[in-house]
Amino acid sequence: KFIMNNNVIFVSLVLWFRFFVALSLQTYKTFLHSSTNILLEREKYFSFKMSPSEMSKIKPSEQTKSTKDVKGILFDIDGTLADSWKLGFDATQEVLSRNGIPLITEEDYHYHTRYCTPDRLARHAGYLPDTHQKEFLEVGEKLGKQFDDLYVDLVSVETARFYDGIASLLNNLPLDSGVKVGALTNACAAYGHAVLKANCPVSGLTKSHDRNIGIYDIFSSIHGADTAPKPKPEPDGLFLCCEEMGVNAENCVYIGDSPSDGLAAKNAGMLAIGVTWGSHSEDNVKNAPFDHVVGSVDELGILLPRK
Repeated sequence: KFIMNNNVIFVSLVLWFRFFVALSLQTYKTFLHSSTNILLEREKYFSFKMSPSEMSKIKPSEQTKSTKDVKGILFDIDGTLADSWKLGFDATQEVLSRNGIPLITEEDYHYHTRYCTPDRLARHAGYLPDTHQKEFLEVGEKLGKQFDDLYVDLVSVETARFYDGIASLLNNLPLDSGVKVGALTNACAAYGHAVLKANCPVSGLTKSHDRNIGIYDIFSSIHGADTAPKPKPEPDGLFLCCEEMGVNAENCVYIGDSPSDGLAAKNAGMLAIGVTWGSHSEDNVKNAPFDHVVGSVDELGILLPRK
């Protein structure tokens, strides 16, 4: 009986050992798969350079020659209007952790912000659209929904505050002269609305036709990757904003911090201004197809029409 009990214990230990070995191997494979693809992503995108196919998509320069003469001004949100990268980074880490996916570095987060949320998270999970198309779409959709549900609820003036000088810049746009303002983010549209509302204090008002309106209310159109037909760098979201603003794309300027913002603007036939205070390095912004690159909100204000 003693020998039989020992045999049962021995067999149980062997089975448990095999289980843990199999689990460890699977975890290692997942980690290796994710790490390998992240390294491939880093090698491909760490320094931004336009491919010949991207160059061929850019429309000829038929737009308004000066940013001072534009009739529509469109802004990216994260890294352009709002200093919200930490909010996005922390929410990303939470979603990855919930799903047993290795966490990323701050550097990884910053250079992946050029993608819409589902694409970005699928890449963080180790999937690439060219090699894992089905998994890329399925995982991206799943993680993207989790991220949006978490991200939007965490927006506040503390987590997504406007950069210094942005509120004043927006308040000084010449709305009375017919200039329209819009916003396009590669996050979800609900996030864009939440950030702009959070940064619209009662004390920060602008006057238009003897009517007081808050900063949020100056935006005639606000869209995200989930409400645009295609995310940036495709121009579809910008065209949608222009339609709602009642302004032709060639009479608009788009302002953003990501190379994909410059590409989207050029694909839409717009002027483009790149800012260097966001997630992307100054070199990457300068190598993107922006007409102007600025390093401060004051410099940006000089390029835009004012009251």
